[in-house]
Amino acid sequence: MNTIKNNPKVTLVGAGPGDKDLITLKAIKAIEQADFILYDALVNKEILAYAKKNTPTLYVGKRFNNHAFNQNEINQLLVDKAFKYGHVVRLKGGDSFVFGRGSEEIDFVESYTIETEIVPGISSALAVPALQGIPLTKRNVNESFWVITGTTSNGEISKDISLGAQSSATLVILMGLRNFSLIITEIKKFRHKHTPFAIIQNGSLPNESISIETINNYKNVIDKIDYTSPGIIVIGDVVAEHSAFLDEEIQRVLNGSF
Repeated sequence: MNTIKNNPKVTLVGAGPGDKDLITLKAIKAIEQADFILYDALVNKEILAYAKKNTPTLYVGKRFNNHAFNQNEINQLLVDKAFKYGHVVRLKGGDSFVFGRGSEEIDFVESYTIETEIVPGISSALAVPALQGIPLTKRNVNESFWVITGTTSNGEISKDISLGAQSSATLVILMGLRNFSLIITEIKKFRHKHTPFAIIQNGSLPNESISIETINNYKNVIDKIDYTSPGIIVIGDVVAEHSAFLDEEIQRVLNGSF
């Protein structure tokens, strides 16, 4: 493997939740300086326009049962492209250190004594509920929030879901749509039946959608889930702040079905 004159470098950049405007100035500067860009499935490709003219890019996204490259291949690509081109920017959706395997990639790159830099991004776990008017914390309602993976490496739900359900915390669950029924079944053991939840898909994008219900009636929204689109699940009393939930509860009272 031949090195180049300029010192190789890899910058890990969080690209935000999807909206091209929800990216930091530091992230834009890194993209402008890149000699090569590797980007993920959840990255809005419009932000690639910030790159220098003719900067090569490579899609390395991973969606359910559709991986352009496996993780070991991506790790090696980062090293190979850094030695060949110089400054490689690794663009990842949201924030690279929130279930983004960013630390694994940094560890691998640094094992080759390649310089690294980290540019944090706006995580969908924070931004997407906020854009829907759902606060993750509210005084006199809850005192914390948990961000939990909905699917572990072995395909099961995280044990932290059960632990979080036993608190007053808002639960923000990423990568959990395919295990949605299992997740709600576990939470129902500890939360009251009228606990509201929201499923938000394609958050921050023009085709964003939201479904709101209570955990007792969770089956009402199962048919609305698009398993081909990214989404997050927000569970907790703060979801009642959403106007759609308030309207739904009013209708239930009027219909005598609460």
